[in-house]
Amino acid sequence: MRPFLKREVREFYRRLAETRPIPQTELEFINPFTLLVAVVLSAQATDAGVNKATPALFALADTPAKMVALGEKRMVEVIRTIGLFRTKAKNLIALSRILVDQYGGEVPRDREALEALPGVGRKTASVVLNVAFGEPTIAVDTHIFRVANRTGLAPGKTPLAVEMSLEKATPADYKRYAHHWLILHGRYVCKARKPECPDCIVADLCRYGAKTGPAELIAARAGASEPEALAAPVPRPAPRSGKREQTEVQRNSPRTRSSGPR
Repeated sequence: MRPFLKREVREFYRRLAETRPIPQTELEFINPFTLLVAVVLSAQATDAGVNKATPALFALADTPAKMVALGEKRMVEVIRTIGLFRTKAKNLIALSRILVDQYGGEVPRDREALEALPGVGRKTASVVLNVAFGEPTIAVDTHIFRVANRTGLAPGKTPLAVEMSLEKATPADYKRYAHHWLILHGRYVCKARKPECPDCIVADLCRYGAKTGPAELIAARAGASEPEALAAPVPRPAPRSGKREQTEVQRNSPRTRSSGPR
């Protein structure tokens, strides 16, 4: 795969930026703490699923002190629609207690301090630093990992390797929103199963060899929206032949039927 030239990288981001000048996270939050909570909850879950649960949670607890007071048992009841809800509830109560005891109820603006919190890894810390504090960090999730490798923008075998490649390749004036542009592009255009290449604004820059053609994309969209009643019928298995069928014929034969008393 031919590496991107610096001018191609800049053009790649310029086009993404043109479609969304100031992109936003799709997670709903009120303050840095509720953002941290939402990102922790989003691990192995969708943003849409998290957004369905957090309004009720944040109405009850939008600060670390209130979260501790809410308690793990009550939190489990509120977030049980989210995957791994028991583990996440335990971690959120624990990290809330640390924020109260060690940081005066504030979310620290420091990667090392964030990653030391229960349930917080490098990706979560990067999102919080970027969204809450405006740091030019690039959190690599599954969407960004796919886009970076598929397009050839910043190939890497691990999320950390991709992050380092993106940090090196991304122009400084695009780093603030790079995470958002890439994740939204991966979520809505450069999809995992069927990338929407005919609608992609960076298709001519992309190094992906197996691009989806217009006809193929139309067929895929039609298949996805086809009503169940119009789907191809499942063929019924052919009737079994053999001994059972022969028995039925013999049973109905005039020679084998009993005539009974006259």
